[in-house]
Amino acid sequence: MSNSLDARAQHLFRVLVQNYIEDGQPLGSRTLTRMADLDISPATVRSIMSDLEAMGYLQSPHTSAGRIPTAQGYRLFVDTLIEVKPLHSNLVSGLKNQLQDQDLNKENLVQTASSMLSSLTAMAGLVTVPQVGQAAFRQIEFLKLSEQRVLAILVVDQKEVQNRIIQLDRDYSESELREMANCLNDILVGCNLHQVRKVLLQQLDGLRQDMDSLMRNAISFGEQIFPVEQEVTSNYIIEGQTNLMEFEELSNIGKLRGIFDAFSQKKDILHLLDRCICTNGIQIFIGSEAGYQVLDDCSVISAPYTINQDVKGVLAVVGPTRMAYDRVIPIVDVTARLLSEALNSE
Repeated sequence: MSNSLDARAQHLFRVLVQNYIEDGQPLGSRTLTRMADLDISPATVRSIMSDLEAMGYLQSPHTSAGRIPTAQGYRLFVDTLIEVKPLHSNLVSGLKNQLQDQDLNKENLVQTASSMLSSLTAMAGLVTVPQVGQAAFRQIEFLKLSEQRVLAILVVDQKEVQNRIIQLDRDYSESELREMANCLNDILVGCNLHQVRKVLLQQLDGLRQDMDSLMRNAISFGEQIFPVEQEVTSNYIIEGQTNLMEFEELSNIGKLRGIFDAFSQKKDILHLLDRCICTNGIQIFIGSEAGYQVLDDCSVISAPYTINQDVKGVLAVVGPTRMAYDRVIPIVDVTARLLSEALNSE
């Protein structure tokens, strides 16, 4: 833990990590002594580095006498020694303008956010698509069409409108359609779309034989609008995965193939991001903390985004453990906030 390091050891460790992140070269005691600007000898620095290595914070590559941070070392650095600075206001304004294009729908906003993350960090940026099944039911109306068809106008999450056409067994009057819409609105208020089918079936099971046929017809309408109960499937949009090829520590073909396969198959990545939905603010996985061997040489920095104050998805940057955490963390944080604002104003 950091409280086991004195101020001198913490300073040396911070300098070593910052310089390794910047140029990717292991640091020896003489180089670190010069960079740290402390009035101590290289022998003393070498002793401190040996202690840091014994604690699991540093390691020595077999090709060099210098030291580099371990995943545990990066965790110490991120948790206790990092200095995160806010993004420049001009950059934030530019990002906000990109996400406030009036022509952007939800999926395009997600695509834009993913591209922004990739462009700003030169790593892989990904954003999960808002979950339709989590959208809150608000209201339904029916509009009579020709040939015994009805247009169901569904309002979810305050502003989003979905239209669905259903085929009926007979013509219904405008007043009948209005009454059935009122009936469904009473039954389904407060549900999300993934719960609707279950609620309708519960209502149907509870009906008495002599109950008004209006409710039966209304529920029948609802079953057509939400015809099957399915698992809500997740998806994400990713940009810049080929950027990872530029990092020497990830350039091994076997490593890259494993990472790209994980991006393509999505299951493990989505499971990891699902763990981030339940947290507030930034979540950081370093190396094996992600729980998937294919990401052992990577770090994932994520943050949730919201619609109407409800968490609807996660955005993240995936890159090597040797990333500029102090720069990437605010980029992820600000992008999540701006995406939330854009989705709420859509």
